[in-house]
Amino acid sequence: MSERMPLLDVAGLRVAFGDHEVVHGISLRIRPGECVAIVGESGSGKSVTARALLGMAGAGARTRSDRLRVLGRELGSASERTWRDVRGRQVGLILQDALVSLDPLRPIGREIDDPLRIHERMPPAARRARVLGLLARVGMPDPEFAAGRRSGELSGGLRQRALIASALALDPPLVIADEPTTALDVSVQARILSLLDEIREAGTGILLISHDLAVVSRLADRILVTRHGEVIEDGTADDVLRSPREPYTRALIAAVPTERPRGTALAVATSAPAAIPGPPPTGVPIATGSDAPERPPLLRFDRVAKGFSVPGGRLLAVDDVSLALRPGETLGLVGESGSGKTTVARLALGLTAPDSGVVLLDGEAWSSRPERERRPMRRRIGAIYQDALSSFDPRWSVGRILADAASVGARGTGRPAPRVEDLLDQVGLVASVARRRPLNLSGGQRQRVAIARALAAEPDVLICDEPVSALDVTIQAQILDLLDRLQRRRGLAMLFISHDLGVVRHMSDHVAVMRAGRIVESGGTEAVFAEPRHPYTAQLVADAPRLTP
Repeated sequence: MSERMPLLDVAGLRVAFGDHEVVHGISLRIRPGECVAIVGESGSGKSVTARALLGMAGAGARTRSDRLRVLGRELGSASERTWRDVRGRQVGLILQDALVSLDPLRPIGREIDDPLRIHERMPPAARRARVLGLLARVGMPDPEFAAGRRSGELSGGLRQRALIASALALDPPLVIADEPTTALDVSVQARILSLLDEIREAGTGILLISHDLAVVSRLADRILVTRHGEVIEDGTADDVLRSPREPYTRALIAAVPTERPRGTALAVATSAPAAIPGPPPTGVPIATGSDAPERPPLLRFDRVAKGFSVPGGRLLAVDDVSLALRPGETLGLVGESGSGKTTVARLALGLTAPDSGVVLLDGEAWSSRPERERRPMRRRIGAIYQDALSSFDPRWSVGRILADAASVGARGTGRPAPRVEDLLDQVGLVASVARRRPLNLSGGQRQRVAIARALAAEPDVLICDEPVSALDVTIQAQILDLLDRLQRRRGLAMLFISHDLGVVRHMSDHVAVMRAGRIVESGGTEAVFAEPRHPYTAQLVADAPRLTP
């Protein structure tokens, strides 16, 4: 087809569920070798738009458009049979959650082989060679071995690469990538972005759906900013990122933590929830733990090691790790998936015992105590996890969840338990939220409830294990600002674990870099990021996406 003819040409796309319209007249064009990005918060209509462009808007959806052409073919009223011919062959789809998208009962080699078997007349040996070639192309280690593994036997990054290989199996001229790198560590994310850039350079058109403007700035030629199902700003990546017209777009850009100094508020007034006392204006420094004189550590790891039995031997997940976390300070812990970060969190919480070394809490034995002695001290350490919903009892109301945490924390201290209403107020939620169940809350509201629960026992230390990685950028900004204010108000010590270097750099006074269970570099955050000494740290910093149009 002509390079001047759009691969995708959409005008006036509308999607409704019942009487509720969720996409309001979106129009866009994508030409060969062009990447167009749709950005916006959760609920802005991004993913519904992407699925509607493949005839997959969902059960009960009503889709209509003035024009919906793929490779010059009008598909506005196409049948499901027609769409099946388009999917895979003309348009590839990459989704965020590879674990859900891949069949857990079949090896990934068969998953990638399916579009070849259905659409191409190729002998089995040729298809097998094609599958292995695709796995090699997406950077899969040992493609022969990986092809025989099921999705549940692979890490998140390897699953995502398998999903991309499946989407590219038929070399479609157009690829729709819906949050393809969310929740992946920085090194895997960089490899996937490089692959997408490579296919774009080769002439493939890409529709990129993302809330991460740093990722978008690396790939996109044009950006459409959506809010409440409609495009509010549309322009070249350079124009939108350098000179945004809309306050909402400016709020999205301001919320990106990459290279924003420690103590700078991220959430601007237009995106901050009214129930939270307003943070300082964006760009105004606030006091941090590093400004205080050095004090004895509240939490200390002294040459801690922890291993686990795995098929074929033993995996040393944490190897000779020493850390110190002081009152009022944040220690960031970064590294790739499998580097040992979450095992460090479990050791800090006393949920697993070290094989050697010792964990101390306020100078006293913590890891070596029997649980009956450790239980009264547990209130001193709180935890916030990535997936707040799975950490709640779905049968309980928010009020019961917080009341239970508060009563457990107050037990044996002689102090009254904090009121549920006060806990909700601290995290910017209204009292009526107490009557609701977690399933009926938004992601940002659930994470605030998780923080309130962690604070209910009035801890001295907070262990934050990927607390914002599943949130969109403006909600992430609000949660980070909230944690910063709570830390200053209460003098909390925080161990902040994340794969997102921009978040860690913004939040941390000190940082430790883990690789294969060991700390390979540590020090003041700005010193480590500005002049990394270890090659692994230097590679992580180089791989991290930056908001640079």
